[in-house]
Amino acid sequence: MNEPSRILIFDPFSGISGDMILGGLLDIGVPLEWLQEIVAGLGVEATLEAESVTRGSLHAQRAHVVVSSSAEQPVRHLEDVLEIIESAPVENTARETAAAAFRRLAEVEGEAHGLPPERVHFHEVGAADAIVDIIGAAAGVGYLNVDRCYTRPVVVGRGWVSTAHGRLPLPAPATMKLLEGIPVVDSEMRAEMTTPTGAVLLSVLTDGRSAPRSFVPTKSGFGAGGRDPDTHPNSLRLVLAECREHGGLYMIQADIDDMSPEYLPSLLEALSSAGATDVWTHPVQMKKGRTGIRLEALVTQELREVIGQALFENSTTLGFRFWPIDREVLPRTVKRIEWRGFSIRIKSSESAQGHVICKPEYDDITQAARALGLPPLKVREEIESLLESKRES
Repeated sequence: MNEPSRILIFDPFSGISGDMILGGLLDIGVPLEWLQEIVAGLGVEATLEAESVTRGSLHAQRAHVVVSSSAEQPVRHLEDVLEIIESAPVENTARETAAAAFRRLAEVEGEAHGLPPERVHFHEVGAADAIVDIIGAAAGVGYLNVDRCYTRPVVVGRGWVSTAHGRLPLPAPATMKLLEGIPVVDSEMRAEMTTPTGAVLLSVLTDGRSAPRSFVPTKSGFGAGGRDPDTHPNSLRLVLAECREHGGLYMIQADIDDMSPEYLPSLLEALSSAGATDVWTHPVQMKKGRTGIRLEALVTQELREVIGQALFENSTTLGFRFWPIDREVLPRTVKRIEWRGFSIRIKSSESAQGHVICKPEYDDITQAARALGLPPLKVREEIESLLESKRES
């Protein structure tokens, strides 16, 4: 069984913004003084402050990025912001996260206004407070030393918002673009509940990964939004947790009753080529007495979506089931032996009691059998006899 991973779950039940993320990070243990030192080293006319507040009946931390009223904030381009990030006093991972966030912001702003990313003028999202929010959030997540971030569905509002580009519908076009691939919940609230800064951080940090169904919370906290409505606690919840990722393996399963069996070999080959660890089929009795095929594939977490897409493209199934699984495997090694001029791979494994299992690789056996005009079973018997004689000697 693998050791549990340390994860961070974003729960944007009332939306998400940069200052809500900073407040949540402070509430679960990121030191304010540590973040303030980072802000002081950014070279922007801004400071970070925080206070304990309540939103509804919930205690939360409210982060304030205070921009000097005497300092004229320049309109920055992507290159200007990346220079600030490059010299920021943070770890490389946080620097890369912040840079990725601003590059993504430049892309969506450019798409919205018909400009290449490098020519986008950052207005709201390029101001000093957004720079502090994004770099501070990236650094704060790094401080928590989590293996991976996840998100629950993010709530968005309705209505209109005034920006440097004029009045825009909510969710703002950039926000909706940034939330692509992330579960979204519509709200009746006529307010900007999710901002572009919050959306881009959620996207870059979680890559749209939904929160696991099973985890063990170790600490949680709340970051407050600026408003305190009577209708709901306007805050973001962050949850530190441990999660056993089941060896990173998933089982994919689909029942198919409307595809000719002659196409099954090409389907299995497509799933194997997409990276499935193993794939197999067996007959099942389906509704209305029809005989069908149950396809099952063992896949890694990283390739689950890719292999799922390959399943849709190469079969008639309309859907599939998947769930995480555990497995135990014996340590195994692969070596080669020479037999009648052929190189044969031998897979070896050993149990805790010292029992050794050796198995010749099937593909090598069939290749040698075809070349020699022998039955594959005969080739395997000869190779196993050779292995046995070597063990005895």
